[in-house]
Amino acid sequence: MKNTKLYIAMVGLPARGKSTIANKLKANLSKNGIKTRIFNNGNLRRKLTKQDTSSPAFYDPQNSEGVALREQFALTNIKRANNFLSKNGQVAILDATNVSIKRRETICALLNKEHPILFIECINDDKKILEANILRKASLPEFSHLTQEEAIQSFKERIKYYSSIYTPLKDEENIIKLDSLNNKIIEEKINTDIPFYDRIRDLLVTDIIKNLFLIRHGETFFNRENRIGGDSSLTENGIAQAEALARYFKNRTIPVIFTSEKKRTLQTANPICMLQKNCSIVVLKEFNEIDSGVCECMTYREIREKMPEVYISRKKDKYNYIYPDGEGYVSMKQRVSMGVKKAIYLSNNSKNIMIIGHQAVNRMILAHFLYRRQEDVPYTYIPQDKFYHIVATQDKKLFQLKSYGI
Repeated sequence: MKNTKLYIAMVGLPARGKSTIANKLKANLSKNGIKTRIFNNGNLRRKLTKQDTSSPAFYDPQNSEGVALREQFALTNIKRANNFLSKNGQVAILDATNVSIKRRETICALLNKEHPILFIECINDDKKILEANILRKASLPEFSHLTQEEAIQSFKERIKYYSSIYTPLKDEENIIKLDSLNNKIIEEKINTDIPFYDRIRDLLVTDIIKNLFLIRHGETFFNRENRIGGDSSLTENGIAQAEALARYFKNRTIPVIFTSEKKRTLQTANPICMLQKNCSIVVLKEFNEIDSGVCECMTYREIREKMPEVYISRKKDKYNYIYPDGEGYVSMKQRVSMGVKKAIYLSNNSKNIMIIGHQAVNRMILAHFLYRRQEDVPYTYIPQDKFYHIVATQDKKLFQLKSYGI
């Protein structure tokens, strides 16, 4: 009889996206009727110990008391995973760093040998994303007694201790090494039959968006003058639009809002953030508006009159045209796609994600999820009094243009 039960053991340094991947797997496997449960060592630690485990000293491999406690938590979750699969469970996910060979040997020795083990190692060395993820981790309740700077330093020291005992996957029977930012499999070695493998592998390389609210910033003074680019502020009407958005989303949980570096997106995000209980704003330069180079801050009429060659060339092929000393839609594609991947990564599998961007940027974000011919992308409708609601999963694709009632 074909085995229909599986252990998945996550592997990787802290802040590399292990829990995000584990939660994504659980949500989608469960949705398809596959009984899945996560056994997270960190959650168990926070629940059972009264010690201050935010201290980096707790993770020092030379701290025998800390090592003993962490081993105890690991063994408890291994036992619980065994019990889960011995009953009606089908996939048990051990969500922990599991970076040492010794820990992985323990997992292999103690788990029911009738069921295969798949090790998934999450790898991400993007320094800026790591910094942003550490900042998010430092805002967790376990660091509430520390200043933000102290919490960040504490978490970085924790990572150093884990790094000192880190041995990447190599000799384990079934392994996947995953670039957890780009959803790209770096290495794959499967030597036994793995239940649900095609589905799991597909999930690992797929962007899953439960709810993405894609918003264009409110009206700016440059919008009124039909000027492009720049760093203009919101008008009174733009501020009213931002406040209306804040009221509209007040009863939805928005844990993080992603913006560009421009004032107009931050000014739109701030009122929304203020009406949320636990919300942070993350600035990503990848969501900056198209750089119009020598035409920056000009009106389209000025471009037509003063630079007719630019106006005519761009009109002929708006998608592929690149502004002198600037960029175009075609050259924005890579950075905007990376911005989307960063937003998904940093959202930690949140039910709701919000991006506040610009007209051209939001067109490219829509194109990331919605098939459009390249030549049509620069004409996608991106209003300031409505927003796009996007759902993109394996089973569902939804694109709705909604009014927020200003």
